[in-house]
Amino acid sequence: MDYSQRHSREIDAAINIASKLGAAQHLVMKIDLSGIGGSALTDRNIDVPEPGGEGIPATYVPARNTIFLSLALAFAEARDFDFVYIGANAVDYSGYPDCRPEYIDAFNGMAALALKRGVEGRPVTVVAPLMKMSKAEIVRLGTRLNAPYELSWSCYRGTGKACGRCDSCNLRLKGFMEAGIRDPVEYENQ
Repeated sequence: MDYSQRHSREIDAAINIASKLGAAQHLVMKIDLSGIGGSALTDRNIDVPEPGGEGIPATYVPARNTIFLSLALAFAEARDFDFVYIGANAVDYSGYPDCRPEYIDAFNGMAALALKRGVEGRPVTVVAPLMKMSKAEIVRLGTRLNAPYELSWSCYRGTGKACGRCDSCNLRLKGFMEAGIRDPVEYENQ
């Protein structure tokens, strides 16, 4: 999803990963969430915070996963797909409300009511396979599956090397460290 976020590095990474893995189709949808505001990821007037603050961080994008999942459900229903997968994680995460199991459960309930397939008894189901895994477990799983981590991007800042300071970098680095695997991404501060 290109949602007018602070940078396009994640989109570039997704395109490169899809190509490397031989995806049959890779769609980048453009939606502009910058007009909504309220997030350091879509409003360049809000600084990306250093980790360690209290409450839901300024990097939370209001209703982002709800918007993304709604679009994914529409895509899935139009193509008669049974499942939509999301990489949400509730163990090692930044406290975003839309990364919790009860959110996914509630969203599936809503989807069963909102879609033609749901009314017909064939709902599209949102699956969050990483939800209860630690970042270290996710890194180990990705390593076993030959995930091209060298092509991935997690940093909230999109310039040059990953910053190594933002919450996303810290969580990623912690996951690799706890997994005992070297992160192939270069960082400014590590």
